[in-house]
Amino acid sequence: MTDRESLTYAGAGVDIDAGNAMVEIIKPMVRATRRPGADAEIGGFGGVFDLKAAGFRDPLLVASTDGVGTKVAIAIAIGVHDTIGIDLVAMCVNDLVVQGAEPLFFLDYYATGKLDPETGARVIKGIAQGCIEAGAALIGGETAEMPGLYTGSDYDLAGCAVGAVEREKLLPRDGIKAGDVVLGLRSSGLHSNGFSLVRKIVAQSSLDWFDPAPFAAGKTLGEALLTPTRIYVKPILRVLAESDGVKALAHITGGGSDNIQRVLTKHLAIKVDLSKVQVPEVFKWLAKNGGIQEKEMLRTFNCGIGMAVIADSNKAQEVLRALMAAGEEPIELGKVVPADSAEQFVHCGQLNL
Repeated sequence: MTDRESLTYAGAGVDIDAGNAMVEIIKPMVRATRRPGADAEIGGFGGVFDLKAAGFRDPLLVASTDGVGTKVAIAIAIGVHDTIGIDLVAMCVNDLVVQGAEPLFFLDYYATGKLDPETGARVIKGIAQGCIEAGAALIGGETAEMPGLYTGSDYDLAGCAVGAVEREKLLPRDGIKAGDVVLGLRSSGLHSNGFSLVRKIVAQSSLDWFDPAPFAAGKTLGEALLTPTRIYVKPILRVLAESDGVKALAHITGGGSDNIQRVLTKHLAIKVDLSKVQVPEVFKWLAKNGGIQEKEMLRTFNCGIGMAVIADSNKAQEVLRALMAAGEEPIELGKVVPADSAEQFVHCGQLNL
């Protein structure tokens, strides 16, 4: 038998020491997300949360998991890793708050071909920032180094958020009816959807990620497209605490305007006036340079509305005032109407593309 070289995990491309170094870097960031119910250090086998300490008496748990899609490819391409974690948290916690749930804790999954502790820490910094904005504790996560599956230092992200809502406060509520008012809350831009199409449009253009953005003064194209997803949690929870006029909420993500239909029964539809939507410049640029028709824009992107609110017709003004007091600039988009066909998203007017 011939002698063979002794193999190691590090020699196969997985550096345990790098992973441990990253944990030490991120510990202060994680501590900054502590909240009632979660005050343990990371590093255990599982995260622990105390619902009683959080003040709930008859809670329902609500869970959501998501990623950021191919938006992460732009972060990698331009070396900006500080905000993509905000997107990750936002995509999960916004899905919780539409059911009336307060986000309690978050867990992340960071997978890469070769772990760079500094890059990983910058990603986690964004996740921690998103958790602070959402009022959620970052109680754990997983870092996976998988050479051969990911190229070099390329990485991907996934997250899981868990929230709670008192049983009687769960959304959507029964009783959505014709005449109820549809309000829209502004997005910060693309959020984290449609980036496969965005990247295709950029690839067909003559622009590089580092060129000035045609739609955002003072930013490169890559920086402008990385504008983080808005986190709607705190203003929405404030409104829900102040008014019982909200019957349903819809997070406008993949599928665009189709998401509003998910809170309706089959005999109802939403009718909105598209001319009331204040379309951010990025969507106009994409529509023009990609030759994208209005219908496709509505199905793919949020087009400027990141969250929809269905308010009781008798309390719509109360909800409007509460939203404005919470710092929002709500737009009255339309109303719930009887459905004349299988189509549940009906619109008049045109987007200002």
